Amino acid sequence: MTDVLARRERFASVGSTNDIVRGWLADGVPEVCLAVSDDQTAGRGRDGRRWVGSAGAALLLSLGFRPTWLAPDGVWRLAAIVSLAMAEAAEVTAGLAEGTVGLKWPNDLVAATGPTGELRKVAGVLGETNGLGTADPRVVVGLGVNVDWPAADFPPDLAAIMTSLREAAGGRPVDRDALLEAFVARLGERVEALRSGRFDAIAWAGRQVTSGRTVRVLTASGETSVCATGVDPATGALLIVDAECTDGARALLVGEVTHVRLADLIAGTV
Repeated sequence: MTDVLARRERFASVGSTNDIVRGWLADGVPEVCLAVSDDQTAGRGRDGRRWVGSAGAALLLSLGFRPTWLAPDGVWRLAAIVSLAMAEAAEVTAGLAEGTVGLKWPNDLVAATGPTGELRKVAGVLGETNGLGTADPRVVVGLGVNVDWPAADFPPDLAAIMTSLREAAGGRPVDRDALLEAFVARLGERVEALRSGRFDAIAWAGRQVTSGRTVRVLTASGETSVCATGVDPATGALLIVDAECTDGARALLVGEVTHVRLADLIAGTV
């Protein structure tokens, strides 16, 4: 186990763990710093969406990095290794088979649930940056995981698109503290590897549930149906061709996309 944390603090309740960590970095706290909270009153997701979590049933955390050792166009890999570390920790802690927790490009963790094995969102990742390309780059990666949350308590307006590790485990309780420690251990290994110039592109690409599926992509110019053929480990882009999966190959960068939906699954899911 590699401990890379320079500061680690747990709170009962905060507005946003991302805001806590951003303040630490502004005050000069070195990387890697970690804020964990049992509850958030102003949690947020990508593109200003609100993050909803259940106090005591979700793992809410943010990590702060000063990646002077990464080129600006490689900073996306920090969110990638955070997602990989959590996917691995979630499977071990919840007693799930390897590969049960997948990554839905660009920023969600999903898990199979229910008798039909639908993929539903189990965690969201939010990355925020400041000062990239300067001598003091700062990156905050926030992560909210639905852990020991029974389906009966899901918010009615989100119940059709979300799940929890408890539900993925067939209703067995899942320990948030055990999940946190398993995550920290795996994160340390992946941070040290990335600092040494090694990124586990095979693991990152292998967990992508978008690959080989028809997806609905929402961009500033509208929504369109395309075939996702894979991901680019050099840029983090989603590789797509036209809806017939025959022509028009191109790469979609995270900044171009507002939302991605798995079009071949039941309407209303992730």
